[in-house]
Amino acid sequence: MQVAATSLLAVSADGVSAKMFDTKTESTNQTPDEGIAVRFLGTGAADWNGKDERGEHRRLSSILIDGHILMDFTQTNLEMLPDGCRPDTVFYTHSHGDHYHPLTALKAGVKRVYLSQTWYDIAVADFQRAAKELQMPMPEIIPLYVGQAVHIGDLAITPLPASHATGYTFEQTLIYLLEKGGARLIYATDTGGIPAVAARLAGIDAHDRAGKPITALIMEATMGMAHDNDFRIFTHTSVGGVERIVRVLEKTKRYAPPAGQPVYLTHMARTLHPTQKELDETLPSPLAAAYDGLEVVFKA
Repeated sequence: MQVAATSLLAVSADGVSAKMFDTKTESTNQTPDEGIAVRFLGTGAADWNGKDERGEHRRLSSILIDGHILMDFTQTNLEMLPDGCRPDTVFYTHSHGDHYHPLTALKAGVKRVYLSQTWYDIAVADFQRAAKELQMPMPEIIPLYVGQAVHIGDLAITPLPASHATGYTFEQTLIYLLEKGGARLIYATDTGGIPAVAARLAGIDAHDRAGKPITALIMEATMGMAHDNDFRIFTHTSVGGVERIVRVLEKTKRYAPPAGQPVYLTHMARTLHPTQKELDETLPSPLAAAYDGLEVVFKA
């Protein structure tokens, strides 16, 4: 594995430099256009609001894919976009405010919005209000249906059902399967594990003989080590839960990553995790805690 380190100066909303981040582009001798390029714009759960008492800082969970596609996006992530980046598309996992903020999406330049058809009408009304407030054109709102892939260039993005609940009883929350050039990445947040239907649609159900292994996994770990019995277990996953999922996928040969590639954790609660340094030192292999500004290229 090759690791190229660079430096990024994050700028806060008031224009004052906030923190120097070490960013890494991790690959295995491939350029980003040969795999799925992911930049973590935020890796925190909903209880993060700026730096904490330890000096740690996680923005709300969001990623930038191939330089122009967002997955979730809020005002906390805006400062983490690379200079000159104007993302044109956003996919939302669900309607909670720590993942969904129409005003910020429009400010970033988003022209196309994908989300579950179960709350399409709500999103249209939200974006209409945001567009009117900013005096900007209304973006295209496109409903997603579980299991039906969207193709953007050579990238396929398939919505899968999550195990999570919002204030809208009827809303189907989503996780996503991303496929490109043989790379198969599951991005799973917020969710209590990987539901059976999602596993089957992604081809990682051990009973599906025609299944196809994933090559990468980014998964939420809202609850840290020693928090397996936290009350959020029905809608979120713990570090121990992610570890068990990975063990099962490895045992059933449904997870086949390149050598040395970690499973990246995101959506980590401020009150349920130690510092990034401690996570780096204590997480069991192959788990690794993502951090804001981390860049990874996932390949087959």
